[in-house]
Amino acid sequence: MEIMVDFPGGARVDAHFGPFTIHTDQDGSAPSPFATFLASIGTCAGIYVLGFLKQRNLPTDGVRIVQKHYSNPMTGMIDKIDMEIQVPPSFPERYYPALVRTAELCAVKKHLANPPQFDVYAKAVEAA
Repeated sequence: MEIMVDFPGGARVDAHFGPFTIHTDQDGSAPSPFATFLASIGTCAGIYVLGFLKQRNLPTDGVRIVQKHYSNPMTGMIDKIDMEIQVPPSFPERYYPALVRTAELCAVKKHLANPPQFDVYAKAVEAA
């Protein structure tokens, strides 16, 4: 997959891949890139939880994931993320452990646990 990032003006930075564009902004007209990154963790887990619920014909009404971040005051870096899968009182409790295991399959979470190598470089290209 290739993602093309451009600078459409102001503090905006957009990412384009396939038919999609993700808008980001440091001035508040769109989420910041870091907020988008954090949201990708919860939405990834959500995709897995949704699949689990649909495979078992379990209701999705009232099911949600609440993600909380805790920063290290010394570094300013996030050093802990909690994800709580909330279900309505009528949801069968026997599925709780399986919901947790399913959310932990998230590819974003797995990549954070085993990060890829980054190679960043610059090169000149002809204008299109």
